[in-house]
Amino acid sequence: MHALVAFFDDDADKKVRDLQRRIGVTPGFPPHLTYAAATTIGQKVRKELREDLERLWLPDLWLHHLGTFAAVDNVLMLAAVVDAELLAVHSAIHDVLAGNVKNPSAYYLPGNWVPHCTLVHGVGEAAIRSAFAEVFPVEPIRAKVREVSVVDTQTGEVDVLKKASTAPR
Repeated sequence: MHALVAFFDDDADKKVRDLQRRIGVTPGFPPHLTYAAATTIGQKVRKELREDLERLWLPDLWLHHLGTFAAVDNVLMLAAVVDAELLAVHSAIHDVLAGNVKNPSAYYLPGNWVPHCTLVHGVGEAAIRSAFAEVFPVEPIRAKVREVSVVDTQTGEVDVLKKASTAPR
């Protein structure tokens, strides 16, 4: 599975990892927000994404809402505040991906997407309740996008598509 993700600046990364440690999660894969996922995001599509991302401004994310997804794979997450800029980036990404990737995940398609950073997943209901209680209330985290990359979720390989500008916003 390939995921198109935004990795955060060092400060936001540390704050999310600190929350994960408080609930007993050993941080592994860096905290991130996923824009899209599919079985395969090929090289041709990655090239198009690189070109489109160069024209886009990547807005800061406000990880502001502590919540859960109750599903087969229970998730405790920090949801991002949704604004026009975030939706514009998401829409532009999916314009490139539409019809050009294998088996896109419906969870990340426009209209279904809940932008978030996972704190813990795949645990039982009691563990989710305990984790929620441990970190509640959560101070909002301003996450600056450090880079947008395609990640192979099986191998951990990261292909950086865009590094965020270091110029002041």
